[in-house]
Amino acid sequence: MEHRHSSQAVGGQPMSHPQAEHSAHQPHGAMGMRGPRQDDEHMVHSHGQHAGHSVAMFKNRFWVTLALAVPVVFFSPMFGHLLGYQAPVFPGSAWIPPVLGTVIFFYGGQPFLKGGLNELKSRKPGMMLLIAMAITVAFTASWVTTLGIGGFDLDFWWELALLVDIMLLGHWIEMRALGSAQGALDALAALLPDEAERLTETGTETVRVSELRSGDAILVRSGARMPADGTVIEGQAEFDESMITGESKTVLRSPGDPVVAGTIATDNSLRVRVTAIGDDTALAGIQRLVAEAQASSSRAQALADRAAAFLFYFAAGAGVITFIAWTLLGSMPDAVERTVTVLVIACPHALGLAIPLVIAISTERAARAGVLIKNRMALERMRTVDVVLFDKTGTLTKGEPELKDIAAADGTDRDDVLALAAAAESDSEHPLARAIVAAARERGLPLPQAGGFTSLTGRGVRATIDGRTVLVGGPALLREVGAEEPPALAAATAAWRDRGAAVLHVVDGSTVLGAVSLEDAVRPESRQAVAALQHRGIKVAMITGDARQVAQAVAAELNIDEVFAEVLPADKDKKVAELQSRGLRVAMVGDGVNDSPALARAEVGIAIGGGTDVAVESAGVVLAGNDPRAVLSMVDLSRASYRKMWQNLVWATGYNIIAVPLAAGVLAFAGVVLSPAAGAVLMSASTIVVALNAQLLRRLKLNPAKVG
Repeated sequence: MEHRHSSQAVGGQPMSHPQAEHSAHQPHGAMGMRGPRQDDEHMVHSHGQHAGHSVAMFKNRFWVTLALAVPVVFFSPMFGHLLGYQAPVFPGSAWIPPVLGTVIFFYGGQPFLKGGLNELKSRKPGMMLLIAMAITVAFTASWVTTLGIGGFDLDFWWELALLVDIMLLGHWIEMRALGSAQGALDALAALLPDEAERLTETGTETVRVSELRSGDAILVRSGARMPADGTVIEGQAEFDESMITGESKTVLRSPGDPVVAGTIATDNSLRVRVTAIGDDTALAGIQRLVAEAQASSSRAQALADRAAAFLFYFAAGAGVITFIAWTLLGSMPDAVERTVTVLVIACPHALGLAIPLVIAISTERAARAGVLIKNRMALERMRTVDVVLFDKTGTLTKGEPELKDIAAADGTDRDDVLALAAAAESDSEHPLARAIVAAARERGLPLPQAGGFTSLTGRGVRATIDGRTVLVGGPALLREVGAEEPPALAAATAAWRDRGAAVLHVVDGSTVLGAVSLEDAVRPESRQAVAALQHRGIKVAMITGDARQVAQAVAAELNIDEVFAEVLPADKDKKVAELQSRGLRVAMVGDGVNDSPALARAEVGIAIGGGTDVAVESAGVVLAGNDPRAVLSMVDLSRASYRKMWQNLVWATGYNIIAVPLAAGVLAFAGVVLSPAAGAVLMSASTIVVALNAQLLRRLKLNPAKVG
């Protein structure tokens, strides 16, 4: 390959930083950056059962209701009999449960009563109507018993109190989980500086962040947060980008590198050119993605919605059948007591929480790991994927050259070859030149002083070093100066070319001293990602527009199962279709721009955004960082979520299958009758078990480097 001082890269691919030119891809939208003064009662999502409700509302009602429920439960004769104690008796003590229970019904139960009424009006019965029916029946039956009407023994005050409180707790947990990912980003937005230091002709001026404009130059001091997205124009610093990418290790940012709003310059001050502000920043784009994920529907969510409608008719039907059967076979008091018990405990909120809560926690966990789920279907499908198809450049590789090997002619030292090449290239900004200089510095080689630097377009560079004319370049340069490779050196460079490496010769006058090879650097994390995916039974394939020998070299290094080389961007989706035609379910991982058709065609499209390119409409998932191991987090989280969904569904469904017939009295002939108290305890326990089981997802360690 010739040494061209242009934008050409190793393997013929454009050499650009994976985070570069991100502002062109940022979406414009109304969401934007939330400031620290935003009302914390804002909506976290708009699903019907929570419409108009906030996390804080459920939280406040839960604690108030809990405080009221304690004396209601303690003074309940039924609860006292159940646990074998006698509550103190004093004037008015008998009225504590009905009075406080009434407050609980109207205050704590208000969200469910309103939600149930809305579902009834829209003729779309669901979970809110089920809860409303259960607490209304319990409330009415308890007042009938309290007032001594009909001689019924249906004191459900303590069940009503616990039912309302548990339902409030369940909704609070669910909404908190749904809002956590967005809340984490909101908290970051709240920490953004209110002011920035804008550079002027005379120094700096302090301005509000809202006054910044694209193109402004700003000073970012050590320890300060970036007020906007930008590009470093002077200085370098280690940046803490963990709040965006989930990666705790700091990242060095130098002139030409992009920096993101909200990240922190940890050690040095530097000057930055603003490229995006407000709604156009990467953080705002991430916020929009999380909002889309929380609002998106999925098969599991649709299943839960349909189940809620079915369960309403099931509970109502079971109640009617129970009343008729006991009226005909027993007595009216027995019929009322059995029917009320069925309607109270048939409220299967555990089943309603089984799926939505798992999805909510999964989305949050993914966001905290730097995996932004745009569509919940993507997370659900990931567990079924048979093959992960990685785009090579910028995904499995860094998209920038790296010194791979050095060969020296007889009588010349390898370090001398590298030192001369680095000295000659030290004034060049070409990516190959920078890679050579960086390699020499990493080895601690002293670089001789070079002068008279000249760039030979399309051929290489020339410089004067210790009175000698040293040239660095490819085959065209050798032909120009009439130099020939020694046979021993030619054997080494031929092997490099077979791998698709860029080969640059170091020439003294017309004598070839040696050569260096440069290749697109493979990410160390890529080896771990490929091995871990294969360990989980998932094939790994690679697709690239590079020459076949380049692709095969990378594939061999990473032990990749299948390679598609020399593929034009427009044809990448055809390769996805080819894999699908074999019966394979495909997850495609690409940069989200050239790979858009392939990302859209795959069962799961994963755009690797490097923290800035978050406006990828064709992908269902965006990796905030550029670490391919994040795909493992998706696989593990998808599989764990699926297990939790089924565990919860089996538990919640099993509870209803057993509890409702027992409450209806199908085994009364054998002396087995589920009392209202026992039914209420089962109902409460079922909900708590489902909620706690879903919370166990938080213990899942999303360690992408783990293979076993």
